Amino acid sequence: MSDDIFEIGGRKLASRLFTGTGKYGDDSLIPAVAEASGSEVITVALRRVDFQSDTGNVMDCIPRHMQLLPNTSGARNADEAVRIARLARAMGCGDWIKIEVISDNKYLLPDGYETVRATEILAKEGFMVLPYVNADLYVARSLADAGAAAVMPLGAPIGTNRGLKTREMVRILIEEIDLPIIVDAGIGRPSEACEAMEMGADAVLVNTAIATASDPVCMARAFGRAVRAGRDAFLAGPGATRRHADASSPLTGFLGAV
Repeated sequence: MSDDIFEIGGRKLASRLFTGTGKYGDDSLIPAVAEASGSEVITVALRRVDFQSDTGNVMDCIPRHMQLLPNTSGARNADEAVRIARLARAMGCGDWIKIEVISDNKYLLPDGYETVRATEILAKEGFMVLPYVNADLYVARSLADAGAAAVMPLGAPIGTNRGLKTREMVRILIEEIDLPIIVDAGIGRPSEACEAMEMGADAVLVNTAIATASDPVCMARAFGRAVRAGRDAFLAGPGATRRHADASSPLTGFLGAV
């Protein structure tokens, strides 16, 4: 299965684990986390980027080989998301953009309508748009029509580490949407990332669970292995489940033959 390459936006990726840059006690951990995880795509909030700063620029910690995925964290509507995306491109961050439009301050749930609106505008401008949304089939279909390159449904509210609470809705998106499905937000443990991949998700994005672990580098390695295991299990095709027991070897005939 070494030829199982994930391609998005014309870029071929060997890893299906996307990582982030937020919440680290020390940003200098980011290169070691990236190496341990094997991740090739990394997201960064543009509001954290200060190209004019001589010190403390998170961009200095991002390995050069990684695909940068700036996000529009802080945007409260489509217009603000579009403005942030254009700023990112003007600053040299490329054409990939993760749309985050959030106006709810308690649960930080994404606004589907504004996300679709921003996606439509930016896709027409040539951006590779990866929108972060609730696991909603109608919103996902609208995003596909709007030109999204992938759909990124949440597993649970962002930063909660609560796991794949939207499992059934994500399963529907995997079945019905003809775009890569990248589970984003809420994944707290490697086993949950593995489960998402076993279901057939194309990739997962993990930030908080790695950044807030007691040992982020070790946790990054665990997530990288879990995502690979989940993907292999999906490709292998799990056997059918049964209601009653089914012996793995014949129950009769053995004693009579000896």
